Amino acid sequence: LKIRVAEIDAPEKGQAFGSRSKQHLADLCFQKRATVTPRATDRYQRTVATVACDGADVGSEQVRAGFAWVFDRYVTDRSLYVVQDEARSAHRGLWADASPVAPWDWRKSKP
Repeated sequence: LKIRVAEIDAPEKGQAFGSRSKQHLADLCFQKRATVTPRATDRYQRTVATVACDGADVGSEQVRAGFAWVFDRYVTDRSLYVVQDEARSAHRGLWADASPVAPWDWRKSKP
């Protein structure tokens, strides 16, 4: 089952902080009880879902740690912007970079 965490967009594999974001997600969920609440199926046939591991919402935890952006295009939980602003103010994760590039912009720049 391929799952895309709803409402967030994490750095791509070849992008700055991509590996650290993936590791943080693994730390949150690897070998832990996960609750997956499907919302949709994306164009790549992945299940778009909210995910909680051991009761922690994965999307908000990734944003809180500075390892994902709120995905403006698809966000419905506006409170995630508060979490993102806190991470940015604290220079956590990708916000330590002076000019982090959002994944959707990074993807557009690639051939």
